[in-house]
Amino acid sequence: MRARIALEDGLVLAGRAIGAAGWAGGEVVFTTAMTGYQEVLSDPSYEGQVVTMAYPLIGNYGVSGEAWESSRPHVAGFVVGEAAGRPNHWRSEGSLTAWLARCEVVGVTGVDTRCLVRHLRTHGLQRGVVSTDDAPDADLVARARALPDIGTLDLVGRVSTPRVRRYAGSGPRVAVLDCGVKWGIVENLRRRGCDTWVLPHRTSAEEILDLRPAGLVLSPGPGDPKMLSPQVAQVRRLWERLPIFGICLGHQLIGRAAGAETFKLPYGHRGSNQPVKDLERGRVCVTTQNHGYAVDEAALDPDVIVTHRNLNDGTVEGLRHRRLPIMSVQYHPEGRPGPLDSAYLFEQWMSMIAPPARPEAAHRGAALNAR
Repeated sequence: MRARIALEDGLVLAGRAIGAAGWAGGEVVFTTAMTGYQEVLSDPSYEGQVVTMAYPLIGNYGVSGEAWESSRPHVAGFVVGEAAGRPNHWRSEGSLTAWLARCEVVGVTGVDTRCLVRHLRTHGLQRGVVSTDDAPDADLVARARALPDIGTLDLVGRVSTPRVRRYAGSGPRVAVLDCGVKWGIVENLRRRGCDTWVLPHRTSAEEILDLRPAGLVLSPGPGDPKMLSPQVAQVRRLWERLPIFGICLGHQLIGRAAGAETFKLPYGHRGSNQPVKDLERGRVCVTTQNHGYAVDEAALDPDVIVTHRNLNDGTVEGLRHRRLPIMSVQYHPEGRPGPLDSAYLFEQWMSMIAPPARPEAAHRGAALNAR
């Protein structure tokens, strides 16, 4: 079946359909990762986006539930150069194309993805649609132009857990404010023994403190951090009361709580090969990233310092409070997919948090769960 991708500026590229029939639209982005398409498809941070894989051959190792980052796909659409029809891997549970169809994700293969990525790098990210319809090209472009700006959507509200989820552990109790948390982050906390409580993104500072956690993790997630002013206010209320670790969107929330503004990047950082310099250790790490916004350090609280910097464009990749146990990174230290160069950050934060919460706090967690 014929399929096309159309951008709001009029670019239309044709290919063949993979996945579901029909059309889907969103902000068209690209990732330079050579592997990890399963993690990309199931990453809540891609909610509302049409994802283009820059690497040409996708699907060659099939799909496996072990690699998922959430319970469902979050991409609005999927664009690849060549979709492998015969996956070859001992963990494979089926082909990518069959999985896309089963999950009702509209995709297109056979597209000149090099052309598309170069176009997005030159002209910036745009709204677009992926379609198997027979509509004229002009109609698809019109659909793309009619889509809402992704920065105006409550994407975090779509992906955050509606109720408290607990992953029991014998170590310190850790609260995770779920703005779109990846399972890889939860798994990293559990591997270190944390009694992990994943909370809805609208949980108040008082409700978090009622759990008596040893620390708080601000998760990654989709969309513009400017849409999360209520969460920024809650973070600020916890500023001197809990150790806090922000990851990706969580890093941006810490930046905004520290007085900084955030801004949209021309085409974002997405891939598992992004170089970042740890300014305090004097080392360069190769990192996994997926974000379209960055922190503007100009108005940062003087007590908050930049600890990591992107070596491609110089943007802020990490923050630390000078006297409080607060730290953040713009990238993904869990490295799913991608390198594990930055896994030490979990250990660094674990060294900041207090002893395990007292058992009597359990009834407070039960009350919050009941809500």
